Amino acid sequence: MKQLSFAVIGAGNGGQAIAGHLALKGYKVNLYNRTYQKLLPIIEKGGIELEGEVEGFGKLNVITDDMEKAIKDVDIILVVVPASAHYKIAEDMLLYLKDGQIIVLNPGRTGGALEFHNVIRKREDLDVVIAETDTFIYACRSSMGKSKIYKIKEVVSVAAIPKEKTEIVVETLNTAFPQFIPAQNVLETSLNNFGAVFHPTPTLLNAARIETTKGNFEYYREGISPSVAKILEKIDNERMMVAKALGVNTISAKRWLKESYNAEGENLYEAIQNTKAYVGLLAPQTLDCRYIFEDVPMSLVPMSSIGKEIGIKTPTIDAVIHLASVMHGKDYWKIGRTAEKLGIQGMTVEEIIELVEGKRKEVTIA
Repeated sequence: MKQLSFAVIGAGNGGQAIAGHLALKGYKVNLYNRTYQKLLPIIEKGGIELEGEVEGFGKLNVITDDMEKAIKDVDIILVVVPASAHYKIAEDMLLYLKDGQIIVLNPGRTGGALEFHNVIRKREDLDVVIAETDTFIYACRSSMGKSKIYKIKEVVSVAAIPKEKTEIVVETLNTAFPQFIPAQNVLETSLNNFGAVFHPTPTLLNAARIETTKGNFEYYREGISPSVAKILEKIDNERMMVAKALGVNTISAKRWLKESYNAEGENLYEAIQNTKAYVGLLAPQTLDCRYIFEDVPMSLVPMSSIGKEIGIKTPTIDAVIHLASVMHGKDYWKIGRTAEKLGIQGMTVEEIIELVEGKRKEVTIA
């Protein structure tokens, strides 16, 4: 059997870690980054130095800012960039994709695979599989060709469009990573997005503290008070209402803390305070952070927009999107993943499910 080859798109924290780890495992790996300057230390080394849970040196095959060179003839394309870059990445690789390639967004946030799918569908002759994970496989930090992997997650859910391709994606990924398991569909991976619950709201409600202390406080344990946690519970409930309307299996943020970190409490506030993994984690140093510019347009906006399409109101989520837009001076409703950009505008619940399961052929190109 031919050994798999990979292209990793993005040379940030996650991209360097997964490219280096795959190369260390003996796979042929190409690494792409839009900014060439960021690649220079990696080019000088010829690969990625790994430490932490994985130690060694991963020698890379190609290190480039040329998308065509990066994805040429590879089997699997791992997109490891902020979700706000997914649309542009899809456009950049569109002309160079070949039949049979598998594209995996790591992670998709909310609606990533749908948005990517809507771009790739512009080439009607193309037969590729688009998939997304619900979370990134590592907790890691990377810089200048060195990556420290603090923790490799035990389970990462994956789903593909169409749904019937999920098993082959998981089987293919399992040759390198046994942690990947199949999800119900991309609606499940998209709506089990707990960053949407835990990131934007505490950041916004601690805006003054972040600006005056440069984030010098414990984000979860100090930044999430009982009152803030009540708002998080409302956002979580609205997320689950959208998921339930789409027939998606989901769990509450409180239960997720129990399953992920064995943290319990009478309510979400207590569960957060009892989460040992959050001890010592500081807040962002600035309000210009991914907790806002990624999680609001790429997580909360699609949750709200999908909700509107299927008749589910999300007033608390909408309030957070509005506050973030005012604070950043940006229209996150316009920037974000709307139902139109996801290719589901005007669809019923049944039609959306048919789309993600591959039973619906037509799609609206935004």
